[in-house]
Amino acid sequence: MGEVRKLQKKLRQIENLEIKISQSLTPEERVKIFRKAELRTRLAELLLQLSGPQQTPGIVGEGKQEKMKRQVEATSEALPSHSPSATKIPKIPKIPKGEAEPTGRQKKTDSQKETVTRGATGRQEETGGQRETGAGGEQSETCLAVTDTSPKDNQEDAEFTALKASWEKAKFRLRSLEGHSDIITCVVAVDNLVISGSRDTTVKVWHVPTATEQRNLGGHTGGVTCLSAPPPEYCRRLAWDRSLGDKERFILSGSADCCVRIWALSTGQCVKSIYTFNAVTALCFVPEGDGYIITGSDGGKVQAWSWQTMDNCQSINAHEEAVTSLQSQGPLVFSSSSEGGVSVWEGLCTNRDPLRLLHHWDAKVTGCGSQGGRLTLSPRGDRLFVAYGRANLRILNWRTGTVCRLTNHSSIAGVTDCVHQTGGLLIGSCYDLANGESTLNLFSLPQCRYLASLTCADAPRILCFAAWLTGSGGHRWVTGGRDLTVWEQLPSSGKQRGDVTTKRDSRLDASLMESEGDSEDEEDSDDYDDDKEEDYTSQDASESGSTSWLRCVLQ
Repeated sequence: MGEVRKLQKKLRQIENLEIKISQSLTPEERVKIFRKAELRTRLAELLLQLSGPQQTPGIVGEGKQEKMKRQVEATSEALPSHSPSATKIPKIPKIPKGEAEPTGRQKKTDSQKETVTRGATGRQEETGGQRETGAGGEQSETCLAVTDTSPKDNQEDAEFTALKASWEKAKFRLRSLEGHSDIITCVVAVDNLVISGSRDTTVKVWHVPTATEQRNLGGHTGGVTCLSAPPPEYCRRLAWDRSLGDKERFILSGSADCCVRIWALSTGQCVKSIYTFNAVTALCFVPEGDGYIITGSDGGKVQAWSWQTMDNCQSINAHEEAVTSLQSQGPLVFSSSSEGGVSVWEGLCTNRDPLRLLHHWDAKVTGCGSQGGRLTLSPRGDRLFVAYGRANLRILNWRTGTVCRLTNHSSIAGVTDCVHQTGGLLIGSCYDLANGESTLNLFSLPQCRYLASLTCADAPRILCFAAWLTGSGGHRWVTGGRDLTVWEQLPSSGKQRGDVTTKRDSRLDASLMESEGDSEDEEDSDDYDDDKEEDYTSQDASESGSTSWLRCVLQ
């Protein structure tokens, strides 16, 4: 298993070299990239050996051996001993000598099954029920919350089955949007437009129905790292101040040149530039009061800017390392950093210090430490879906600090770069280090039940994602990375063939949500003791502190 981890680390570092800052690779780096195919072959061989019949499958085992086994192959159902803490199965008490044993009516044979509902996963498992008779003659249940299947549960199962069947037949047409000369780091959708930011320093506006470039917004002197689109009502306020039309929409772009620029989409004009004194790695808009722009820097600073005056309202040293994601949900702001910490802020709608810290959960709680700096968020109610560069998604209850895990890849060679919610779906990107395959995994919300996986031949690694519904209710997505691609859903009943392969990996059915007993699994670390091991990290990145280039933040 140690060799597997070393190969995984090397392949991750090689992938980072391939998407590094736009500079010519050194001869040493080219040699490292040249070895990628060799390393992939060796990793695939090791994973094949580990997935053999000698491995006992298990979702969450006890001790290091079981954790390693869980990495290789998911089982078809969760082990009862590792259900979430709220539904922990109590031990069966022994019957003291001299007490009456249960009568024949009280006993249940193994063939008699009752339905057990696990609240944290929304799934049902069959288990044999058994009753014990206490000293007082009262019967007490020794199994977990045994209930009968309700009509509501049956209806939910029927709805999920129908939804799963519809996605298994889903068809998508793919169209490439060509124009950027470097990695696409961020995308957002506004009506029928897609706005993309790239390390080539440009922001481009695309008309999706015709797959054409409408505008090229130039002005940044560093790579564009993040984008955000203010709501229409806040755009109208700024449009009035700038003598623009009421229907004008604006877009915010952050860059490594320490600037946030505000662009009018109809004209392509930069109406305002804000200098932040720090490389901007993340931003979001808070639609509360007069409105606020929230920015995050490569040094861990979170800053608030008034939408009305464009003045700085607050600067907070919020994180120890670079801010990798900023997301807003009503008056709440969620920030994450490359050291694995997550903070929750409340917007107070004041002119000074509008952000108040509600919670901070460090890497020991989130389990996302030592992940190479790529951490992205997607909030939903009390839950935060966190992509952190591994095969799993973390689900953090930001009020209580409870962490669950959602399996997004069937082996430890998977890398999850981004997570997004749209139209009752949770979508997680997944890239296989062993074979280079890129997929989008779909889960139903709010239960997080696995639906299907979408992929296509030679699909590149997906680093950012935007999605919305068309007027007819179909899905339209845009993915970014090496390429910028539009995914247009086609009618499943039509004769037109799609460009996407839909498949199901039954191993993702097994562990929809699991209780996290420990803060961070051993396998989730890239660290290993081998001083002689070759370092595949880009020297340019480490010397210049430019790791923010690899922190691709999604809306």
